Amino acid sequence: MITELAVERVEFTCGQCWHHWSVDYDVQHYRDDDGTDWEYFSRDGIGAASPYTPDGGVPCPQCGRHWVGHLVARRLVPLAGSRGSAPRHLVEDRESHRPERHEAPLLSGTVRPEPHPAPPS
Repeated sequence: MITELAVERVEFTCGQCWHHWSVDYDVQHYRDDDGTDWEYFSRDGIGAASPYTPDGGVPCPQCGRHWVGHLVARRLVPLAGSRGSAPRHLVEDRESHRPERHEAPLLSGTVRPEPHPAPPS
């Protein structure tokens, strides 16, 4: 059973060239039938290793070295039927229901450079 859905922004700083960037991940928290909790990460709809571990470190876009990230922001996605979830809407005809969604471009979790702070005035 999915117990939590979230989008997490993970920040990286390269220890080689000091480039600074972030990546957005979709994260599912899941509890299996034995009561064990699991975390599943994906990026651009593709499963990914945890960016918080050496195996899931993202390569620096400038020098290619891999670095472990740290969480800087997250947004919870309400689960259907949970307290505070949005009202549900009946889908009567799956084929004709918002057909544009099938052709919409996918949102990207690609690497984005972090903005540089403005110099002091």
